[in-house]
Amino acid sequence: MSSSESNSSVPRGNLAGFFEYARDDVRSGFLVFLIALPLCLGISLACGYPPIAGVFTAIIGGFVTPLLTNSELTIKGPAAGLIVVLAGCVSEFSGDGMSGGWAPIDQQAYRAALAIGFAAAILQIVFAAFRAGILGEFFPISVVHGMLAGIGVIICIKQLPIALGVSARGEPLEILTDLPHLLAEANPAIAMIGITSLIIMFAWPICTRPWPILCRVPAPIIVLLIAMPAGYGFDLLHEHSYYLQGHEYQLGEQFLVSMPKQIFGMFRDITLPNFAVLADPRAWKWAIIFFCIGSLESVLSAKAIDAVDPWKRRSSMDRDLFAVGVGNLFASLLGGLPMISEIVRSKANIDNGGKTRFANFWHAIFLLLCVAIIPTFLHLIPLAALAAMLVYTGFRLTHPTEFIHIYRIGREQLAIFVTTMVMVVVTDLLVGVLIGVILKVSLHLANGVPLRSLFKPYLEVEDVSGHTSLIRARDSAVFSNWIPFRRQIEQVGLVQKRNLIIDLSGVQLVDDSVLEKLEEMREAFELEGLGFDVRGLDSLIPMSDNVLSTRKRTLGQMKRLTIMAPSAVAEHLIEEFFERGVTGYTITECKGGGRESADGPLLQRARSVRLEVLVPTIKAAALIEFLRSEILPEFMATICLETVEVLCSSDFD
Repeated sequence: MSSSESNSSVPRGNLAGFFEYARDDVRSGFLVFLIALPLCLGISLACGYPPIAGVFTAIIGGFVTPLLTNSELTIKGPAAGLIVVLAGCVSEFSGDGMSGGWAPIDQQAYRAALAIGFAAAILQIVFAAFRAGILGEFFPISVVHGMLAGIGVIICIKQLPIALGVSARGEPLEILTDLPHLLAEANPAIAMIGITSLIIMFAWPICTRPWPILCRVPAPIIVLLIAMPAGYGFDLLHEHSYYLQGHEYQLGEQFLVSMPKQIFGMFRDITLPNFAVLADPRAWKWAIIFFCIGSLESVLSAKAIDAVDPWKRRSSMDRDLFAVGVGNLFASLLGGLPMISEIVRSKANIDNGGKTRFANFWHAIFLLLCVAIIPTFLHLIPLAALAAMLVYTGFRLTHPTEFIHIYRIGREQLAIFVTTMVMVVVTDLLVGVLIGVILKVSLHLANGVPLRSLFKPYLEVEDVSGHTSLIRARDSAVFSNWIPFRRQIEQVGLVQKRNLIIDLSGVQLVDDSVLEKLEEMREAFELEGLGFDVRGLDSLIPMSDNVLSTRKRTLGQMKRLTIMAPSAVAEHLIEEFFERGVTGYTITECKGGGRESADGPLLQRARSVRLEVLVPTIKAAALIEFLRSEILPEFMATICLETVEVLCSSDFD
């Protein structure tokens, strides 16, 4: 297939693509809508906004962003990763959402948050216009994952009481400390709905494995199919009480999601920001946090979706950030939450066969029709069911596999990951991320990274042929100097359409974040039909066996195996050693003996050889076992094993 034919078969979100792929995009948009509806409601409630606000966000995201972005498969909308930020902002202005009823102070805090969201949207648009989408590249991977894990822990802690039918206020650690009391005070009817919903969220993916067709039915829909009849059975539409084991419990509409009471009533819930709050310095603190965290999550999600795009299409991060900023501008003006490129719904879009960015548009159409026409039906959704969905989402953000994955990259990365996660939970998001970055920088300095190269890469560029250039890095290649490093790679390679060789043999340290981003650059060069070769890593010692492990210039530990044996067995030993992975040896002829031959003439003593090999520790164990089982029973030999340090240990792998 020719390049032009291949390109013509790639779905594009233009006018022709709108009609050509309409069937696939409508189907995927509908299935994504089924996932998005309960999550939009739940996330909005968890943020302290009215539930309809999350739907406003997804609708605006679907209508506005497809016209501005070239990201074909991302779904824009509210995300669980922003819950901690938005809820903290609402709390800063004395609101607590609907947990204690919607009071005037909650409305004021909501309007203040809208104004702050508007300011953050302006920042996103300005930064995107100045091509600052690359700033998302600054943060180290272990810090970002630690931040998301901390967010996941907070979501679980704060949503669990709602799933049990009790109210809990305070910081996450306070709620966690009070958890035994909250469990004892749980409303049994509501807790039954919440716990059943939680079990379904965890069990449904497992139960559907034998029947792949059932995988197309999202777990949140199964939860609603069970929870809504249960809420109706408990008569949550009417205030009443019931007794269980001598304890009185209250039931009523406070346990149901609040929705407009009539068709098209959603338009009456459109709320304008209170821009006067921007005169308060606290507002700008939260605007910057909105901007930083929202932009970072959105860029990371868009990059993750690009990585699994079946057609290997690449999004402009600046253009996508601009689209998200414009979407947030409209969302804030109409009463919505901030939006990002949301990873879960975007992945569902791919799995359901979405082809272009108009799947996002169709999912917004279905949301609009549903909320506008059947709001009274949505009012039957129990809050406990939505809370259970968010507990599951929070658990996935802090899944044990995340710890295992980070540990395999390196123990120092796990320390950064855990530190960031804990500090996000016990302090706040910004402080937690800052501490994680400081710890990462401190470890780099401790590993010998020169202070001068911490934020500035030292690069030498030369042309090695008519179509190939070489970039030689000095001192360090780490997360904090990656952005100018990347710009140089793009300028020399992608802009000038040249093959590129990256030589890292001269650096003191290259960290895991840069290694992962270099792999991303390799894919970008391959898509352009260009070569991209990274050299010099063999001269650096990895901190773990993982391919993305941080590497530094240091002496590597090896095992030196020395064997004194008869000359007759030397050739056999060398052959066996090579078969067992030895890369080289040294051999010296010598004479020697034991006490039995000490009295004989020196020249008549047995001829021997001294054989030395250097091997990694894991190979040394196998060689020792071979010598013990096959050589020592037949020949008299002396065997020594010692640990030594060598300059280029990778030469012996």
